[in-house]
Amino acid sequence: MNKAFASLSMVIVLFLSVKYVQQIPLKSHPDVSKWDNLFDKNLSNAIHPKGVWTFTDGVLTASKDEAIWSDKEYDNFIIDLEFKTADGTNSGVIVYCSDIKDWIPNSIEIQIADDFADKWADSPASWQCGAFFGHQGANKSMVKKPGEWNRFTITCKDHMIYIMLNGEQVNEMDMRKWTSSKTNPDGSEIPSWLSKPVAELPTHGHIGFQGKHAGAPIFFRNLKIKELKLIFNCPFSLSIHQNPGIGFIMNF
Repeated sequence: MNKAFASLSMVIVLFLSVKYVQQIPLKSHPDVSKWDNLFDKNLSNAIHPKGVWTFTDGVLTASKDEAIWSDKEYDNFIIDLEFKTADGTNSGVIVYCSDIKDWIPNSIEIQIADDFADKWADSPASWQCGAFFGHQGANKSMVKKPGEWNRFTITCKDHMIYIMLNGEQVNEMDMRKWTSSKTNPDGSEIPSWLSKPVAELPTHGHIGFQGKHAGAPIFFRNLKIKELKLIFNCPFSLSIHQNPGIGFIMNF
């Protein structure tokens, strides 16, 4: 090996463009035909209390107010699912959960509710369907009446979370703006049991679903997930060769 080459230290900086394979935020509900199932049919990859959650004919439901969790932790992902409410249903999809034993202050809940029931229709907007529970209501009501299937697409990319419900982008959150555990950025009060500022929560964790809360059932089906992957594009190619008598030449 040429001694000059062996003793030469070179630092080459390549400017890369970085982006996600999937366009974020989504413009419509995605084609999930090639996505992974979040849960196996036998729930072997789920964390759940025995005898509470059942998967029958492709429909997941619970008999008690106990959550079910992915055994895997996710960071950047899109989850697509269908849900059906009953009269008075109050449930939710839980993301970025860092402590499943004490999940309420350690996660973000995307609210599911029967907004046609007086109990929830008369509640704050941040308690209604499509809300970031306790933090920010949906920009429009898109949930269907009890007994009809709805579709959620929830995108979590770092500190940004986007909610699409029945074909409409109904909510988005930049977690970094929620620096208080007392008041939301719009000045509204945060429920006391959400005791940690959203801005301090990790952007990875388990995905969960709330069970039969407030005495009303919830039904889920077609739970699909896609993990977001980064791709790196270099705007040029670089080759290096040694030319005797001249030195090293870089070709772009």
